[in-house]
Amino acid sequence: QVQLVESGGGLVQAGGSLRLSCAASIRDFSVYSMAWFRQAPGKERGFVAGITRNGGTYYAVSVKGRFTISRDNGKNTVFLQMNSLKPEDTAVYYCAANAGLTFAASTTDYWGQGTQVTVSS
Repeated sequence: QVQLVESGGGLVQAGGSLRLSCAASIRDFSVYSMAWFRQAPGKERGFVAGITRNGGTYYAVSVKGRFTISRDNGKNTVFLQMNSLKPEDTAVYYCAANAGLTFAASTTDYWGQGTQVTVSS
């Protein structure tokens, strides 16, 4: 059974940092494209950052330069380092795994349960 388990969320002041982790129990983790999405109250779930099987990274415009996605294939884990956090970054953050080459929510194969990130002003 595939599981994605996020951790590392919490409450932080604006300007602070958090590091999210997603531990994946997926066979052949290294071939999956991994991504982070987020969903704020009343808004749709949106793409934040993604990393391909080859290590290529992609970011939403709103987080580029502040967030960094990385992966450790030996530990079946993907990370999201979030710096210079803003109140508008407040959301539930979800880990996503896709056996394909895209980062669209509609084509995601597996989702984590989400972790809350709250940034106070």
